[in-house]
Amino acid sequence: MSRLRIVVDHPSDWRPYYPSDDIVSADDFLALEDNTDQDRATHVINLCSGLDYLETGYYVSLLAQARGQRVQPDVETLNQLGRKALIDLQLDGLNAMMAELDRRGALQGERLDLRLFFGDTASEALARLGRRLFSHLPCPIMEARFIKRHGDWRLTRLKALSLKDVAPEEEERFARALNGHSRQVWRTPAARRRYRFDLAILVDPAEAMPPSNKSAIKQFIRAGRSMGIDVSLITRRDEGRLAEFDALFIRETTRLDHHTWRMARRAELEGLVVIDDPQSILRCTNKVYLHALLRARGIPAPEGHLLNRGDLDRLGALADTLTFPQVLKIPDGAFSRGIVKISSSAQLIEEARRLFKDSALLLLQEWMPTEYDWRIGILDGQVLFASRYYMARGHWQIYDHSGGRVRSGGFETMDPANAPEKVIRTALKATRLIGNGLYGVDLKQSGDRVVVIEVNDNPNLDVGVEDVVLGPELYRRIMAWFLAQMERKRQPRQQPGRQSLSS
Repeated sequence: MSRLRIVVDHPSDWRPYYPSDDIVSADDFLALEDNTDQDRATHVINLCSGLDYLETGYYVSLLAQARGQRVQPDVETLNQLGRKALIDLQLDGLNAMMAELDRRGALQGERLDLRLFFGDTASEALARLGRRLFSHLPCPIMEARFIKRHGDWRLTRLKALSLKDVAPEEEERFARALNGHSRQVWRTPAARRRYRFDLAILVDPAEAMPPSNKSAIKQFIRAGRSMGIDVSLITRRDEGRLAEFDALFIRETTRLDHHTWRMARRAELEGLVVIDDPQSILRCTNKVYLHALLRARGIPAPEGHLLNRGDLDRLGALADTLTFPQVLKIPDGAFSRGIVKISSSAQLIEEARRLFKDSALLLLQEWMPTEYDWRIGILDGQVLFASRYYMARGHWQIYDHSGGRVRSGGFETMDPANAPEKVIRTALKATRLIGNGLYGVDLKQSGDRVVVIEVNDNPNLDVGVEDVVLGPELYRRIMAWFLAQMERKRQPRQQPGRQSLSS
């Protein structure tokens, strides 16, 4: 697991709080030498004063980053806090949130001053605001000031503070916020020895159709902990805590322009091992991108056309060259949503006009009626499972959204060795274009023809479905992949120009 260091100006600054071996003075921290891979696996919380450029606290964050450690606040955050223009750019959209809070009566008077401890505001009404500020600029202790001018609230000050700035009446709130942010503060030494790494699983408890059911999530936790990985569940509200972990496993449906992609990107920048990594999310969630990628690399896919919003008037001419039915798709639909079966030229024009309101490009593909779709699960180029997903009864898709509730067809999971070789081979070719993460490749098979429908960066892994053949081994294999990647990241780097002893 990551080692924790809480850096303060002087050890006496920590006197109001419980004693902890994690506390180190700024002078001692700056004097440390980076000689072990344990040092590189350190998570640093910088509570020093002197956070301005080239002051002592600034150097704490600077040297922590130079040593390959994850630190809050990092130098980029400190630089942004020192430049009002950068703050405005980073916090785009904050004005709309303030206007909403004002309408709800959560803001009083003409000025609002907030003390933020890891995003905690001490006010339930302002909790979302605090999380927003901390997620974009993760500084442990901050002071924010908002002024109301001409009816609009504006952020006029956002300043990094130190532990010395915490007033006596705020000490209890700060301690709670720190404990909530980093469980390592109050873990017992025995617990720290038991786990070598920390892995976060991102979930949305309110998601109706999550990528993994609750039983599968429990299997991941059990498998990880048996390997020395402490597995924690987090939600989008915990974006500011990502630096606490060694890896992020996203088990929430991913999208671009969404917190899942933003958190994946941030975790990757923090040096975490990530599934789904941001590049895979980009390449998989947009059907237009995937269609172009498969076509450019010669991977068999349904025949199709990219439709541009500007070509709406010419759709009639295109329709005259087509054989119906066809399938019209928005770029980022999931679970059979945003996909329309088109039976005529008139319907094509009508549905395209409706869908163009949300997307400048649409994908029109040939309709390939089959009894089921193949789903091949692949991790790092190795096949995990092979499933058949059958169409919902009386419907042409696996998921039927036409009624009051979503219906789905049945499934059949088999040993990949018993799946058609051409299906497996085509699926593996498709994932090589994406990356080395976890993917679910959807394919259709009609006679000898096998085509890739899409590659999912966030495939379903449910107890009783995809794990029918492997059982608990499915979850162990995925956690073993995370373990290997985290161990690789912790390996000491060879200095440039120096040969190993064996060379």
